[in-house]
Amino acid sequence: MTRLNIHPMVAATDQGDDRRDQASDQVLDQGDDRRDQVSDPLEMVGVRPAEAMARAREILAGDPPPGEASQAHQAIGIVLREFGDVDAATRELRTALRLARAARSTDRQADVLATLGVTLTYHGQPERGLAALDSALALAAGSAAGRVLLRRGIALSRLGRHPPALDDLRRAVRVLRSADDTIWEARALTARSLVHLACGATGRANLDLSRAESLFATTSQELEVAFNWHNRALVAFRSGDLPRALSCLDEADRRYRLLGVSTPDLSIDRCAVLLSAGLPDDAFREADTAVGSFDGNGGQATKKAELLLSAARAALAAAQPQVAMERAEAARQMFGAQDRAWWQAHAWLLQLQARFAAGPGPADASPAGQLAPAGQPTPADQLDQAEQVVASLDALGATDVQQAQLLAGRMALALGRRQDADRHFAAAAQARHRRVSALARVQGWLAEALRADAAGHRRRLLGACRSGLAVLDEHLLTLGASELRAQATAQGAELAALAQRAALASGRARLLLSWSERWRAVAHAVPPARPVDDAELQADLTALRDATSRLDQARANADPTVLLHREQLRLEAAVRTRVLRARGDDLPGGRQFDVAEFLGQLGDAQLIQIVDIDGDLHLLVCGSGRVRHLTGGRFDDAAREVEYARFSLRRLAHGRGAGQAGALAMLHAIGERLDAALLGPALLGPALPGPALPGPALPGPALLGPGRRQPDDGPVIIVPPGGLHAVPWGLLPSLRGRAFSVVPSARAWLRARATEPPPAVSPPSAEPVLIRGPGLGAGGGEVPALAAEYPDATVLTAGAATARRVLDALDGASLAHIAAHGTFRADSPLFSSLRMDDGPLTVHDLEGLRRAPYRLVLSSCDSGVVAPAGANEFLGLASTLVPLGTAGIVASVVPVNDQATVGLMLALHRNLRGGATLAAALRDTRAGVGSDPVQAATAWSFIALGAS
Repeated sequence: MTRLNIHPMVAATDQGDDRRDQASDQVLDQGDDRRDQVSDPLEMVGVRPAEAMARAREILAGDPPPGEASQAHQAIGIVLREFGDVDAATRELRTALRLARAARSTDRQADVLATLGVTLTYHGQPERGLAALDSALALAAGSAAGRVLLRRGIALSRLGRHPPALDDLRRAVRVLRSADDTIWEARALTARSLVHLACGATGRANLDLSRAESLFATTSQELEVAFNWHNRALVAFRSGDLPRALSCLDEADRRYRLLGVSTPDLSIDRCAVLLSAGLPDDAFREADTAVGSFDGNGGQATKKAELLLSAARAALAAAQPQVAMERAEAARQMFGAQDRAWWQAHAWLLQLQARFAAGPGPADASPAGQLAPAGQPTPADQLDQAEQVVASLDALGATDVQQAQLLAGRMALALGRRQDADRHFAAAAQARHRRVSALARVQGWLAEALRADAAGHRRRLLGACRSGLAVLDEHLLTLGASELRAQATAQGAELAALAQRAALASGRARLLLSWSERWRAVAHAVPPARPVDDAELQADLTALRDATSRLDQARANADPTVLLHREQLRLEAAVRTRVLRARGDDLPGGRQFDVAEFLGQLGDAQLIQIVDIDGDLHLLVCGSGRVRHLTGGRFDDAAREVEYARFSLRRLAHGRGAGQAGALAMLHAIGERLDAALLGPALLGPALPGPALPGPALPGPALLGPGRRQPDDGPVIIVPPGGLHAVPWGLLPSLRGRAFSVVPSARAWLRARATEPPPAVSPPSAEPVLIRGPGLGAGGGEVPALAAEYPDATVLTAGAATARRVLDALDGASLAHIAAHGTFRADSPLFSSLRMDDGPLTVHDLEGLRRAPYRLVLSSCDSGVVAPAGANEFLGLASTLVPLGTAGIVASVVPVNDQATVGLMLALHRNLRGGATLAAALRDTRAGVGSDPVQAATAWSFIALGAS
């Protein structure tokens, strides 16, 4: 008993031996899974393949009659095929067919012919395979005919022939239902659901899976129900619903465990989903834990090797190149021993990529002409190896040959071998104009940009970066498909970095701002919380994901690819056409960022965008119709000061550290160091004289050049670089006394600013939604006090704060105040969540709102364990909520003091009722906290996000 197309969810570069299709036919070859102590080897194949093989050989040793011998040889053939020995499997199946004919059993002949037909079709002989299936159908009748139709439908689907596949599967369902063959009808429905999925019809796919589950339940087929949940995960994954995919995988895992079934493919699939969600650390833990579950040489060696490769890829995406090298080398050795050339070449490529990412090691640092330490390849050796990988992948017809060419080009450039680098980059760049996948075209434009950069052609470089990011915009809509998200975004980041360097070298501040915004628009759109709200586009995207996965599988197995490749290109063209018809703001990059229009929208505000280029911080000061470029500090220095500032605030907020006078002096000194580290030479002189923190503050030093006038008291918008969002910005003397907010990008600020309050609601007098989640201890104490000040407020506490009730209350609210533990993910906003009484409330749930709350105050948002949720994570939430209608958020950058927060929040709400924006209300609240260090540290831990 096995799965039917149960394991298709692996990354494009992970597909070698078509795991889904090898495994899928087992369910068709084994009869009913009674899961008791059976002696028929065909019934044992799916869950106990080694025992099935042993039992079959035991039967054959006893000189059985032809019919029984035919079954034994068929079981052996299926096991051999499952473990990759297709030639031996085919010989066993032909022997089984000869014995079936000797037994004069047409049913036995039809069954073996069907198994042989599927095997031949899946492994490079489709016409012979389909001919065998046709012969099987001619021999079969009744239920047996339905089973053959099912197999032929799967084979046709595997070849990309979906209409005839659906015809066969519809006939199979009717025949098996008429024959009252419940189990096989359920299997036919499962197969049909996956063909519907390949056509983008997710609704029909889910309907068939639901019907199949109901049928399996009536026959006590617990294992097939578990497989069905695994298939549900597939449908969700291909539809872009990653939380649903992970939830279904968890349910499948629970059922597998109850049945005592070991499923390494489950970990491989979960790893693929986590990587697509932008969670490489989680993916690595998943794969590495599964690798450790193999005892010695036990388990399926092929699966262990695949898990090692998954772990290596996740480790590289998680910036652990040394670990990635180790896992990739182990996988490469195992694939070599298994004679799996496609997998071995990909493991070698990943190993070289990890070594290059790790940077120079002891061997790389060896002086020219000297031997490297034993066993350590020199940079020249590594380039030779990269060129060998290029040749291997090219011979295998693997699409990843571009990655190898890019790697070889970078290695050659690092060695100063410009001609070799140009040759490799030129070869990789050819794909940018070919009829290939979007990701391959992105790689092609990246190669062209690297080539232009090496040659010093700035204009050609910027053109290549612009074209590459435009293609990436389209590709990002397909995330959750076989290509890895990390791979796509890494290439986008490199394109943006190349363009930013060129813009910086040009000396044109507006050009640098445009390119900084261009990349932020892409980066903050990944991954999408849910697929685009367009039914036809959604169907095409789902079908494209399936076609791309199947195409990669076919290439890995040297199967026919013409039809699948044609289907992939057709679907990509359809997606591109629909995307181009969409409004610009609906796309990751959107319409081109208009600097002049943006400056006109600023009014009396000043926006400071901080750009990190090769570790140097550059400030783009926007206001008064101009963009000025100033040199800031160093990223590493700023990051250290930020961590120290947050550590100090956390201690002071909980009454630890120096006495009152010393604590306030320390806060002042920390603010000055932050100013210097973040702004560097852009900071002009010491802070202006004024009272010590945190009392009433005067404007600090101006971000202006010599001879410029002091800025007025207009609002300030800060756009920090990735990794510097968790800054307690209010501590900076440069911002003292100013109403400031933090946003992920200038685009995000424009969108938040354009957000209108809920209709027919006046924000100063609107009654808020007040929510207190579980597990806060003394936290959230301001909620009852606020409820007394807002007599008509909606209050959800003490078990009433369930996800459903909270969502209903938040929908269209003018102001929401939530005291709840939070986990926020800037790297994957979809998985940001707030803990409610019945579990987490995720961004995916918030996506279901007709309109997000206009303003949101989060007062108790540490992780509830030891790691705080900093502003970086809140910006991830903000960048997701702003498009839904949230104009502003107040949140803390460190865990705050629960008691001190109560008074702070009451004061904040009083200022909001007076008509202030969130930023101004927070500024005025800080100014009134007095000189108590705990109150001061708590006040300076909060920041405003957004534009209201």
